[in-house]
Amino acid sequence: MSNDLGQLFAFYIFVCAACLCHFQLLHYISIMTRFYLFLFLLTIAAPQLMAQDTAFITPFEKSKGLESASYTEAMDWYQRLDNKYDRIRMLKIGLTDTKYLLDMVIYSKDMGFDIRQWRKENKVVILINNAIHAGEPDGIDACMMLLRDAASGKITMPDNVVLIVIPVFNIGGALNRNSASRANQNGPIAYGTRGNAQHLDLNRDFIKMDARETRALETLYYQVNPDIFVDNHVSDGADYQHVMTLLPTQHNKLGGAVGDYQYAKLVPDLYKRMKDKGYDLVPYVNQFSHTPDSGWTEFYDAPRFSSGYAALYHSFAFVPETHMLKPFKQRVEATYALMECIIASASQNATEILKARQKDINDRNPEMAIDWKLDSSRFDKVTFKGYEAGHKPSQVSGAPRLYYDRNKPYTRKVPFYDWYSPSLTVKVPKAYVLTQGYYDVVNRLEWNGVIMNKVKDDSEVKATVTYIESYESATNLSEKHYPHHKVKVREEQQTVVLQPGDMVISTDQFQRSYIVQTLEAIAPDGFFVWNFFDGILQQKEFYSDYVFEDEAAELLKKDKELNKLFTDKKNTDPAFAKNPAAQLDFIYKHSAHYDNTVNRYPVYKLY
Repeated sequence: MSNDLGQLFAFYIFVCAACLCHFQLLHYISIMTRFYLFLFLLTIAAPQLMAQDTAFITPFEKSKGLESASYTEAMDWYQRLDNKYDRIRMLKIGLTDTKYLLDMVIYSKDMGFDIRQWRKENKVVILINNAIHAGEPDGIDACMMLLRDAASGKITMPDNVVLIVIPVFNIGGALNRNSASRANQNGPIAYGTRGNAQHLDLNRDFIKMDARETRALETLYYQVNPDIFVDNHVSDGADYQHVMTLLPTQHNKLGGAVGDYQYAKLVPDLYKRMKDKGYDLVPYVNQFSHTPDSGWTEFYDAPRFSSGYAALYHSFAFVPETHMLKPFKQRVEATYALMECIIASASQNATEILKARQKDINDRNPEMAIDWKLDSSRFDKVTFKGYEAGHKPSQVSGAPRLYYDRNKPYTRKVPFYDWYSPSLTVKVPKAYVLTQGYYDVVNRLEWNGVIMNKVKDDSEVKATVTYIESYESATNLSEKHYPHHKVKVREEQQTVVLQPGDMVISTDQFQRSYIVQTLEAIAPDGFFVWNFFDGILQQKEFYSDYVFEDEAAELLKKDKELNKLFTDKKNTDPAFAKNPAAQLDFIYKHSAHYDNTVNRYPVYKLY
């Protein structure tokens, strides 16, 4: 019985009770007359009441778990939910690569929507992102039911938690709806695609920010400053019994009080809560090339990924990965259950969660690790429920092919290699100076709320200047870029002139980790790696050999130090000694003619 029907029935009982207290009235109205009156009232009210009951049944529920809401269905549904419930507010937050604006939906139990007030009241803010890969729609449908049930009171929501949901992040992919692109996925009937309107994988876009929806989300992120970030996905890879796997941010990389608390308390608590709901969680099975029977390595979520980006803000970040081969209905129900568990855990552990985050936000350690490597000497044991695997002749090629035998399930303890150690640490300067002209970098810093002070007058300062000594570039395209790697640098102390328009960026601000890990030239996911400074790598001025020959000879006569360097080079490098062009170029590059801005990284450090 719906709440409205129940209220009408209760009113009928009240009328009857009142009548019993008035004997003279009962003398004129028989029990049967009152019964027929009730049926008459029910007949009039029933259509309207039933319409209210069915207005918020989702496409997932109507189809009995076979269909996922389309983008337009979801947006229309959320708008109606907003209109009905004061605890729900739907807002536009920014541009996307489509004609549509990006939406967020907020649930606040006390109907308060002031971010500053949330912080004053020590509420835990949870940001849930859905359909970053639009072909993985489980979160879309789970969140629709979750927010409806929270708003209507079907589930009890804690007072100290606020939910912010991005209903559909990858709108371009969601609009490209089909039933075939996820070749290995068991439902739903129709879904979107992985690429967005630019055909970008948005879960590789959180540093380079090529997509407008990424820019909108990052602007929202620093403004809201979520304590917990959830990015709902569906996995690929091995076959196993688990419906849901969980990828938390790598705890050593997350580091500090947040990393320690996540590893020791928060993740185990989620495992226990999901177990109580009938789900055996297991870490995200990061295994594609062979079976996970003997264990696997924890996924390393660099800042380009959503959860790795969240780590730069000291947020607890989780990527739920439901198993692709499980029925869609089962996957959505598991996603709903996990979000319930995250909400409950956040509420119960709110004090510790907020305390750990604040401790790390306030940390001003003079050094910062910016890259990590696997420590294969350490691992944890996890209970894994898999299927025996084997090989048999392929019916396509005749060669041996992998298969999993679901008639042979097993449960065993396997090693999970989830410990990393810092492999690259930098000294954090008091400030960076970004020289003028790099508008794309300035924009990205601004979208993340980074405070920058523009230089107004020429001024000389002592700074650490970085030169790119060597690097390698990807030979295959990666999301519109050819990222650099194996970057080697040389640093020098120089007196430099800051010019009007240069930007001074203090590291003493909330975005400290974001600033360091994007502006350091050797940061493995920084702006240099993503090609934002490639102009410095190309020499712009040259010389004519026949003209420079005479001057080079004169330079060797006048400059004894240069002469010694040149002679030593010829004596120790046989190939150089036989290469006249290389010798002339050596002298040119050690002369005042050579442009010293070549390979000079346009970001200075002030200590």
